[in-house]
Formats: sequence, structure tokens, C-alpha cells
Amino acid sequence: MGKYRFEEEEHVMFRKSLRKFLEKEAIPNYDQWEKDRLIPKSFWKKLGEMGFLSPQVEEQYGGLGLDFRYAVVIGEEMERVGASLTGVGLHNDITVPYIEAYGNEEQKQRWLPGCVSGDHITAIAMTEPGAGSDLANISTTAVRDGDNYIVNGQKTFITNGINSTLVLVVVKTDPKAEPKHRGISLLMVEEGTPGFTKGRKLDKVGLHAQDTSELYFEDCIVPAANLIGEENKGFTYLMEKLQQERLVVAMAAQVASEDMLEMTLDYVKSRKAFGKPIGSFQNSQFKLVEMATEIELGHSFLESLIEDHMAGKDIVSKVSMAKFWLTDTAKRISGECMQLHGGYGYMEEYKIARRYRDIPVAAIYAGSNEIMKTIIAKRMGL
Repeated sequence: MGKYRFEEEEHVMFRKSLRKFLEKEAIPNYDQWEKDRLIPKSFWKKLGEMGFLSPQVEEQYGGLGLDFRYAVVIGEEMERVGASLTGVGLHNDITVPYIEAYGNEEQKQRWLPGCVSGDHITAIAMTEPGAGSDLANISTTAVRDGDNYIVNGQKTFITNGINSTLVLVVVKTDPKAEPKHRGISLLMVEEGTPGFTKGRKLDKVGLHAQDTSELYFEDCIVPAANLIGEENKGFTYLMEKLQQERLVVAMAAQVASEDMLEMTLDYVKSRKAFGKPIGSFQNSQFKLVEMATEIELGHSFLESLIEDHMAGKDIVSKVSMAKFWLTDTAKRISGECMQLHGGYGYMEEYKIARRYRDIPVAAIYAGSNEIMKTIIAKRMGL
């Protein structure tokens, strides 16, 4: 696909610089990271040195004060390398913005410079073994005790869970609140906090290099100074920030689809069957044309949403549409592209195999696609 209409010369230059960096530092090492089931912290440090971590952070806290268009470039280029780099987007565009938007001055000065340099890697801990999309029913508690909160509970499926040094934990500070979501708060838990332990690295179907883990809190003593924003306002903060999270997931799905189409086009032009290229058969052509059309439509829709999001508009319904439609489309495209690769598509050495494994979770995380449809239905007055 072509570049977005809102990209200016400086964004194009930034993209070139990032792509060059990734071609040197990520692409040659990516297979090894997948085998290791982890992206090394040294890579995060290099990202920070180059200005690719949370560039939107204000200059007074060590950032570059850049707009969301740079986040779009970073998200797209990371996804082009592979979906296991999704943890960078989570850090840049999902967790760090909570500190920027709701943190106090002391918290910003304490944490943001490290988030920009790569000394801090962030995670956000919402999901629990018994609560996923239903956030109001989390059971992790934080009980005030003098200048501290005592946190007890367990979180699971936490992106960046192993590498993280700062975890934004969704807790219940008022378990008796009615409705339940009014008792939720956000606490920043730092690595090494007494009573906080990281569980095993979870073995996933895809996203193998991206570290996902369980987190445990047993009488974990967290300073009250680590409360983000106001007590019992956490659910409101989460709802305000989920629009951007879902937009980021939709963008990644779009890039995955574009990448899969590109690699499949290359393959069907060179691979022969019955003495002629697979791409010359009508079925192959129709499949590829259908995919190209859906991708073009997705690109235009996403472009308009990014512009509206940057303009500060409430586009929750449309972002929910984009999240479910683009991730479902990417899942379907992965199957079609694998089929067009034939037996080779099932071999790990072909990138389509990895895409086929990596894409399904995008329809599950950041709120399942069924939840997206429920949100849209409500906003349609149904």
C-alpha cells in the first residue's frame, strides 16, 4: 500500500531511518528470538538510543514530543518485521500514555525518562485467570495500609511480562462498589517490589519471541505514591485509553495482511504447476484480487480513523469496527495465502507459516471481537 496522506517528509525520513535500523538489528536476529522465546533487553536499549521508544513523551521528560503519526510509523515497521515485536507498541502507545495522561509530576519525572531510554519496559496487567474482557469482575485487591497498598491476586497473559520493569496493575480498591467498575484503580508496581513475582513464560501458539507471562501478588507492598490518577477512577481511565489500544491492534492487522499479500504475490509468480506460474490460474487471480480489494478498503478506513483519532474525536464505534473487521480479515487472508503457497506454506521456513500462527490472537486481545460487536451494538441503541 502507499503511504498515508497525512505523512509528511519528516515521517517518511523517520520511516526510512527506522526500517534501516530494523534491517540491521531485528531482521537478522528475529528467528533466534523466536527460538529463545524472548526479545533481549539489549534490543530495547538500542530502540531507546535511536529515539524509537515513546517518542511522543514531552522533551522535559526525555522524549521527542512527536505526534501520533510517528507512532503509526513505528507500529507499522515493527509489524512488518514480525508480530512478536508487538510488545514495543504496547509500551509506546498503550502503557506509557497512562503515565503521561494521569500520572502526577513526581511520577512522570520518576518513570518517563526510563521509558524513553529503554531502561524501563512497561506492561499493563488487566487479565486474570477468571476475568478477561469482563474487567469489572477482576479479583486482584489493593487494600490501603498507611502509606502503602497491600496487593493480592494473580494476572495472566501479560505482554512484556518477563522483561517488564514497570507493570500498570488493574486492582480493586473498593470490592463493595456498585456498580463493580466503580471500585477499580491503577497501581504501578515496580520490578523487585516485595511480594511481586513473575510466573512462567507462557507457551503460545504464535508470537513466540514476545514474552507473555503470569504475575503473582502475595501481600505485595506497593507505595500509595504509585497510585496512577485518583483512587476508584481506574475504569474511566481504561475506557478513555482503549480507543488507542484497539486502533494500534487494527493497524498491525492491516500491515500483516499487506505483508501476506506481498509475499504470496511473489510466490505465485515464480512457483509453477502444470508448466505455468500458479498466478496465471484464474482461481489464484480471483483470490488475490479479492484480498487486494479488502486490503485497499482497510487502508482507506484506517487512514480516516487515524486522522480522526489525532483530531481528538470520539470514534469508539468505528475503531471497534476496524478492530474486529481488520483482524478477522487478516485471519482469513492468512488461510488463503497459506493455501496458495501449497505444501511449502506449511513449512516453518516460509514466513506465511509464522503469519498464520501469529494473527489469530489479534481477534482475541485488546477486547475480543465479540466484545467489539457488543460495543457497536450498544452505541447503535440496540
